[in-house]
Amino acid sequence: MIGMHKMVHLLSDILLNPSTLPGALCIGGLYLLVALIAIRLVRLWSHRLAEHPQLFIDKTAANFVGQLLQLGCFLIAMTAYSHTVPALHKFGTALLTSASVLSIILGIAAQSTLGNLIAGIALLFYRPFGIGDVLIINTPIGKETGTVKEFSLGYTKLLAEDGHWIIAPNSIVISSILIRLK
Repeated sequence: MIGMHKMVHLLSDILLNPSTLPGALCIGGLYLLVALIAIRLVRLWSHRLAEHPQLFIDKTAANFVGQLLQLGCFLIAMTAYSHTVPALHKFGTALLTSASVLSIILGIAAQSTLGNLIAGIALLFYRPFGIGDVLIINTPIGKETGTVKEFSLGYTKLLAEDGHWIIAPNSIVISSILIRLK
């Protein structure tokens, strides 16, 4: 019995010790497994989100957001792993620093796109209008009346009474005063 207990203790010291190569590999496998499970859950969520007709999200936007979240799951697992293994600690710190700088650069570069995305999410949650509603909206050529035909995370598409399309960025739609006719 004591021999078995010592053997289990020795194996756990080797396999769960991130300072040893077998331990680092074993822990890396665990992080990879957790990341793959998280990626699978995100993929299922994004497919269900795209198929849910009440949410007014097109499949392309749901798949794109799902892919971004899947990449995020992998990057989080990789960063956490590099902070767990002492030999990779500096690499993990460099990864976090790079991610911070990259997020600032992307945030500045994609300011209007991110604004449309956040506004689209707000419109999705608040639901001030739905597909089929008739809205009056201010456009560069004046007031227009149109029926909401499509709604994505970036744009709202209305079909005007005379047959032309009004494609309004969600950041404009959420900050405008809209009149809903029906």
